[in-house]
Amino acid sequence: MNDAATPDPASAIAGAEIRLPTQDLKDDLPFFTKQLGFRLDSIFPADDPAVAVLSGHGVCLRLERGAAEAPGTLRLLCHDPASFAGGAFELTAPNGTRIELVDADPPMVMPETQHAFVVRRLKDQAPWVIGRAGMHYRDLIPDRLGGSIIASHIRIPDGGPVPDMVHYHTVGFQLIFCYKGWVRLVYEDQGPPFILGAGDCVIQPPEIRHRVLESSDDLQVIEIGVPAEHVTTIDHEMDLPNGTVNPDRDFQGQRFCHHKVAEAAWGQWRLSGFEARNTGIAEATKDVAGVEVARFKGNGAVPAVTSHATDILFTFVMHGTMTLAGEAREPQALTAGDAFVIPPGMKTEYRDCSSDLELLEVSLPGTVKTTVHEAL
Repeated sequence: MNDAATPDPASAIAGAEIRLPTQDLKDDLPFFTKQLGFRLDSIFPADDPAVAVLSGHGVCLRLERGAAEAPGTLRLLCHDPASFAGGAFELTAPNGTRIELVDADPPMVMPETQHAFVVRRLKDQAPWVIGRAGMHYRDLIPDRLGGSIIASHIRIPDGGPVPDMVHYHTVGFQLIFCYKGWVRLVYEDQGPPFILGAGDCVIQPPEIRHRVLESSDDLQVIEIGVPAEHVTTIDHEMDLPNGTVNPDRDFQGQRFCHHKVAEAAWGQWRLSGFEARNTGIAEATKDVAGVEVARFKGNGAVPAVTSHATDILFTFVMHGTMTLAGEAREPQALTAGDAFVIPPGMKTEYRDCSSDLELLEVSLPGTVKTTVHEAL
């Protein structure tokens, strides 16, 4: 048995090459060097060159005559793709390699919301999918309203350190709400790591660097992301916590917000019979989104039939039971772990609310205009 320690790849590997086939270097070299801007580093044998190694744009290419690989696709990230090749966004090298010219910093696309009435029940046993850093994800809005939003129920069954890295998301809005258990997090410019406990939440402003450090057993969080498809980028340079503490820093128009349930103030909610705690997220995002936790108080009040005029209204049932009645819809009996989306203009009524009913409501934008109706 070999007891020698496994070498560190970073120190053991001197470099890397991507091999591409070539039929004739006399045709391929001018294309890759003059047209694409690669640098020729080596070529051999001298009398009949069969291999050329080129570097540039963060990659090293090995053009090799007789190589068995397919020509492949090379993506070049350009500051202005339209100006690089006279307006062409795709080129083909003499050896057949396809060249894609793409934006190095593509704008975030916010799809138009495709409104729908959505109910997602925990008992329907939608699959849990293993995602980033080994976390388990359950999709709460399967059609994602046309790509405008993703809502995920995330859990980590076994507590302890989380194999996460410093990273950031290119998003318009992102919420992390701790539903059960606790998680230790650290954020750029927000000081030392802290515990996010059940009932607490944070927003992750666009591109704020952060890292998940450890969690309790059976951690469960609700994560909201807008748009549904957004890029997660690993930051290999930043260590967290970083040396700066600036809680009021502006991140693309938003600031970090950490709402603690222990410090919450409860007040009247938009629906009768409920009280709510405002998380301050509408203010922190300049009304991009709002997040409130509402609980049923009853006191003789019956929730009215209402409709709303906001773009997206998502609700997660945290505790208790209720029946969601909507016009032209069969009433839906809901319990903890269920979620629903009510489209704008649709009349709904919250019926049969249990005394321990507690709801997490997320709205985009943050201000929810509510209209009361006499009946469904």
